[in-house]
Amino acid sequence: MTTTAQSSPIPAIILFGSPGSGKGTQARLLQNCLRGPHISTGDMLRSHIQAGDSIGNQAQALIKSGRLVPDEMVNELVKQRLQDSDCQAGIILDGYPRTTNQAQVLLGFMQSFGYQAAVVYLMVDYEVIVARLSGRRQCPVCGTLYNMKTNPPKVPGICDLEGAKLVTREDDRESVIRERLNQYEVQTRPLLDFFRQAGVPMLEIKAADASPEEISQEICRSLHSAGLMLTTNNGSR
Repeated sequence: MTTTAQSSPIPAIILFGSPGSGKGTQARLLQNCLRGPHISTGDMLRSHIQAGDSIGNQAQALIKSGRLVPDEMVNELVKQRLQDSDCQAGIILDGYPRTTNQAQVLLGFMQSFGYQAAVVYLMVDYEVIVARLSGRRQCPVCGTLYNMKTNPPKVPGICDLEGAKLVTREDDRESVIRERLNQYEVQTRPLLDFFRQAGVPMLEIKAADASPEEISQEICRSLHSAGLMLTTNNGSR
């Protein structure tokens, strides 16, 4: 491992918000104005779960009960990912950090590897989140996500692509959702104060009513205006 040394910092956009606030969707859309990978700790953990390895088995048991995986496990996954060559143009972090300990470790990574952190805080009411997530269904064959209210399948309960019966993911059950929100409030929401005190630039975005595309455009404009979006490719200003 070597410390990154370069003339200008690499932009590191930290998408911040409670479970169900749209971080994953915005991370994908933001790639329209930042050339860099979407790094999702949730996706990384799910890949380990699918592989059935020791990390996956530990993570699955915790997720089913609505708890968070240990900081040490997640920190190490992120550390390794940040050193990959595709991160040199910038990164979009989704679902990390979730605790003050993770945030402190992340800022250390930022300094060591030459990144400039900026927080984008997606604000959504909790009751909207519960309704949004508890209405989600997933195809067990192709993984396509549906929402019974906003994006239902053509045939109720059946995947449009595979014809398979849709299922509710363990972490989309209402009891698990509310436990995740409780965990967020206790452990993760204080990160807002931590980042402010650390001097990390922060943008607060209302993310409940506008379309995902409109929210993404607002984020890109705000980042560019603040001088935080160093690489654009869609003309956002």
